[in-house]
Amino acid sequence: MGASTREWRPDFRLDVAGVLAPLRRGRGDPTWHADGAAIWRTGTTPDGPATVALRRRSDGTVVAQAWGPGTAWTLHGIPALLGANDRPEEFVAHHPLIADTAKRMPGLRLGASMRVWDVLVPSVLEQKVTGTEARRSWRELCRRFGDPAPGPAPDGMRMPPSPAQIRAIPDWEWHRAGVDLARRRAILASAVVAHRLEAACELGGSSGRELLRKVPGIGVWTAAEIAQRAWGDPDAVSVGDFHIPSVVGWALLGRPLDDAGMLAELAPYTPQRHRAVRYIEASGYRRPRFGPRFSAKDYRAI
Repeated sequence: MGASTREWRPDFRLDVAGVLAPLRRGRGDPTWHADGAAIWRTGTTPDGPATVALRRRSDGTVVAQAWGPGTAWTLHGIPALLGANDRPEEFVAHHPLIADTAKRMPGLRLGASMRVWDVLVPSVLEQKVTGTEARRSWRELCRRFGDPAPGPAPDGMRMPPSPAQIRAIPDWEWHRAGVDLARRRAILASAVVAHRLEAACELGGSSGRELLRKVPGIGVWTAAEIAQRAWGDPDAVSVGDFHIPSVVGWALLGRPLDDAGMLAELAPYTPQRHRAVRYIEASGYRRPRFGPRFSAKDYRAI
């Protein structure tokens, strides 16, 4: 079956790669491919799997081509995916670094994939492990249990494993993918009620995050990571993150902070605290490094 195409020209400044970047899980993510001419993504939809290729014309028009049963749903959601529902103009900066970044990067918006499941699994995989570990597990789960991407996708692209595929994975395969028991339980519990969790996108905000947290193993941090990507939640702060409080502290105050200190410093940005963190991360600021890096643990060797 051939591609279906949608052309959409935003009436605002748009950094396509910057908006989509949080959806990519590492350079080897099998659900993502960027070749200079296009950004390719795979994803689940209520109608089935889909592959989409996004290109930008010189006049600013975004050209999206999609393949698979979920084509219509995917093309309909292109504006939301690229931040059309976001409201960055309501943001007020209270720090020079944040104000400068917002001014330099007017096209950096918060996109919404409008799918919880596709961002839930990699978010749970990132719990309490290094990014290297989490990305490795995500690659292995997609490559071994996700279906091939629909359409003429670049070689090696795969679909995120569906809830049914996740529930069918035997214990030893989880171990082989480097996923410990706690994260495995959270993902399996989510797979059982995956269709209900999609309602979080419609609820949005704290109500959507609270729905996600009803699943054992999904806490404040994981719910925030999902909310940031699934519905572009501008206020979902990743409390409990290993790095973010320190980055925020060093960038704004010149010293590290804990979670409580970070929340106090970000309080003036409510209800757009996540956007403030996003600007800090995008600013190029790097906190001082002290001591050795946290090393990855390979659960497959246990």
